[in-house]
Amino acid sequence: MIPPLPDSMLRQLGRTEGDADTLQVLVRDQDTRRLLLLRALLDAAEAAPADVLAPHALDRLRQDWALLETAERADRTAVRTVLLHPLVGPWAQRCLRGLSGPGSATGPGPELRSDLDHLSALAAAAAIRAGIPFTTRLTAHGGLLSLPTLGALRTASEASIPVDIVFSGAEVTMRERGQESISAHTQPDGTTGSADPRWLPVLALPAVQSGIGPVPLDDVDPYRTDGRGLHRHGLSAATHIDDHERKAWAESWAGVAPLLAIGGEHRLTETAVLLRCLVPLGPPPGSGPTGESAAHCSGTRREAFGAVLSSKPATPAYFASTLVHELQHTKLAALAALVPLHHEGPEARHFAPWRSDPRPFDGLLQGAYSHIALADYWQRFALCARRVTHRDLAWAEHARCREQVGAVLPVLAGSAALTREGRVLVNEMITLYHRLDDCPPPSGHLARAEAYVATAQVIWQQRNGSHRP
Repeated sequence: MIPPLPDSMLRQLGRTEGDADTLQVLVRDQDTRRLLLLRALLDAAEAAPADVLAPHALDRLRQDWALLETAERADRTAVRTVLLHPLVGPWAQRCLRGLSGPGSATGPGPELRSDLDHLSALAAAAAIRAGIPFTTRLTAHGGLLSLPTLGALRTASEASIPVDIVFSGAEVTMRERGQESISAHTQPDGTTGSADPRWLPVLALPAVQSGIGPVPLDDVDPYRTDGRGLHRHGLSAATHIDDHERKAWAESWAGVAPLLAIGGEHRLTETAVLLRCLVPLGPPPGSGPTGESAAHCSGTRREAFGAVLSSKPATPAYFASTLVHELQHTKLAALAALVPLHHEGPEARHFAPWRSDPRPFDGLLQGAYSHIALADYWQRFALCARRVTHRDLAWAEHARCREQVGAVLPVLAGSAALTREGRVLVNEMITLYHRLDDCPPPSGHLARAEAYVATAQVIWQQRNGSHRP
């Protein structure tokens, strides 16, 4: 039997690299899973009892699906841009839970009705991108009507209200009852614009490589976070950004590509292939002049493949390092979905120098993988930096990340539950770890990093005495 991923590709990924062909294997698998998820959603709706999905709601769902099929026949690529948008994943999973979960037996709640309304918006956005004229009525919720990947209409009321939509040529006309109509124009690159401030377009950041599309900075999609568990992971809530903040994001993004290239061509490649949208977050909880938390936070969601959630990085260099960090999580999660890497259990019992709480083995592997990529990136940055301050900052980041990884690699390497693929991956991580010794940091940075990790371990043991590091 042919393995889903040849060892040559697996070894690339173990070194936190991966050429375009290797990464496309992961992308194709994730895209297939998304399309199967959407098919499962349709099947669940068809099978749902009438007290969960009323006949009129099922009829509307079928109409929306038919519009999607019509649009796909006209422009498959345009429709896949919408259906494979990262934030469609969390929405589809919510719908499936609502249709087939334990709570579905009590009938549809307002959340499920709102979630199912979103399929109409997805179908409309796909038809707009495919250039299919249509007239429909959508429902706005919470003061916004989102057309995924395109933008959102800010409505006059926070209540759930109908909005009539007409699309013809390159113009979308929207009208809520009792309000003036608004028009938005679509551009050949898929972006939108309007002179009316009620239309909130998705900002498109330029591609980091030629031949690919822009990167959406999506601050209007209602499913960009699910509103739960963010604070527990040190993340703030999603935020809407004003024109001033959009300009700041765009200016910082403009400097990212050359800084990514410092880390090697593979850093540009993984960003070009894997990054499908950025979701802006507010400042981390507890940050600020008197706060105790970090000044920046970022994360990924497994169900939102290709999305990076991030507060605004302070500099382009930290923007680039955020992408390096988070795209390793994206990469490794996609790899683990394709081939099992270990059979360890979910118990949270391991020491990780980057966290104060015990981590499960999988979390330890994820953290070590992203931190060794950062150690490699910051070492390359330090070796190229011309300014002493930039060089010192990079060496400090490199030394800390490398010492953190060194503290957990023995646990990963010593696991008897690694699969053959997991063993290849961890062995390549170890090879990269030792390769970093070829250019060690200045002794002062190394000593401070060693002290940092040792202190983190002492504090961890005091907090989690019943666990073993």
